[in-house]
Amino acid sequence: MKYSRLTKQQLEELHQEFINFLATQSITGDEWESIKKEKPNVAEDELDVFSDIIWEGVLAKVDFVENISAQQMHLFHLTEKEMKLISVKVMNPEIDLTTDVGFAWFRKNWQSDFVEYLTASKMYTADKNLDKFKLIQQGAVITKGELYQWFEKVIA
Repeated sequence: MKYSRLTKQQLEELHQEFINFLATQSITGDEWESIKKEKPNVAEDELDVFSDIIWEGVLAKVDFVENISAQQMHLFHLTEKEMKLISVKVMNPEIDLTTDVGFAWFRKNWQSDFVEYLTASKMYTADKNLDKFKLIQQGAVITKGELYQWFEKVIA
C-alpha cells in the first residue's frame, strides 16, 4: 500500500465508487460478501488498492495545503514542478493561531515585530503525490489557498 487506507467514514462516502471499482474487476456484491467472509486478506488487499487509487486522484488535484499550529503557519503552494512554502511564525507565546482570538490578533498585527516570515521552495522527489501525501500525514489540510495567495501578494 502506497498511502493509507481510507477511513470507514471515507469508504462509506465513496460507496458507489467502490462498487464501480469492484465491477471493473467483475466482482459482484454477492461475491464481495463471500470474499470478505472467506478470504479476509483478499478483501483487505482490495480496500488498500481502492484507497491508493482514490488518494492518487485526490493528490493529483491538490494545489494548496496548510499546517497551522499555535505559533506557526506553514502554507504550501504545490505547483507543477515544486513545493513553495510561506512560513509564518508568531513570537508572542500568548497567541494561539488555532483560536479565533489568536487569529484575530494576528490579522491586526501581521506586520508587527512579533511576526516573522520565511519563504522557500523545494523540488519534488521522484514521486510528487507521495511528497504531497507526506505533508498531509504531518498535519497539513487541503485548502483552496486563500491564505497562501494573500500572503504571496503582501510579502512579495
